[in-house]
Amino acid sequence: MIRKRHSICLLLMGLKKDYLFSGCVCVFHTASPVLLSVDDPQAQLIDPAVKGTLNVLKSAAKVPSLKRVVLTSSMAAVMVRSGHPEHGFVLDETWFSDPSLCEQKELWYHLSKTLAEDAAVKFAKDNGFDLVAINPGFVIGPILQPTLNLTSEGILGMIKNGKEVFSDGIYRLVDVRDVATAHILAFENPEANGRYCMVGKVVRSLEIMKIVDKLYPGLVHSERYKDGECVEPVPYTVSRAKAETLGIKFTPAEVSIKDTVESLKEKNLLSS
Repeated sequence: MIRKRHSICLLLMGLKKDYLFSGCVCVFHTASPVLLSVDDPQAQLIDPAVKGTLNVLKSAAKVPSLKRVVLTSSMAAVMVRSGHPEHGFVLDETWFSDPSLCEQKELWYHLSKTLAEDAAVKFAKDNGFDLVAINPGFVIGPILQPTLNLTSEGILGMIKNGKEVFSDGIYRLVDVRDVATAHILAFENPEANGRYCMVGKVVRSLEIMKIVDKLYPGLVHSERYKDGECVEPVPYTVSRAKAETLGIKFTPAEVSIKDTVESLKEKNLLSS
């Protein structure tokens, strides 16, 4: 595994640091920009995602001891495709986002993750090493860093002013601890293969805020969540079956939401 953050940055920029992988049996590639609004999609998202992934894999492929690469992909590389039913369908690992549709809809982050995963799969096949992809949804739970990331900022925005991250108000929630566990299991389990959708529960923002309001009365400032409105059923679910065969026991959404809020409070981010 890579241990030096500065050297990781150099590797992703294309400056060769092959020695970082010496003696490794597994490389976890988790770095990719997460931006939903950009001025230059190619420079800000697509190139860092695709070229960064290939730079890592090219160096990893030179290591005789390497047994597997575990790639952090995304549900963004799964769900953007046409021709699915309007309601009641189940997304699973056989779904792949359509790059043309991503580009047409200007879903640049989704396009970057789709192209990066595709490039990684092809490179691994051509170079004869094992690749396992983990495809998380909207990752919540305790945060380690002192500042907000996109998902924790999304929860904070809902609480403070009802701001949505996604226009449809639908969130594919997964706990960060489950995602971390999936990466470890994908390395440790010799039977791990292909890709794994990591979504504990698909919910609407109204359901998230109802849970927050129940756990922390008075914390939700937005009036849009306080009118007693019933939560409309979500139009689809994401299969947990393959992830569960890996050994994942998904954290209940209520626990993840509570721990997210507790983390925001602990870091004084709710009062800022």
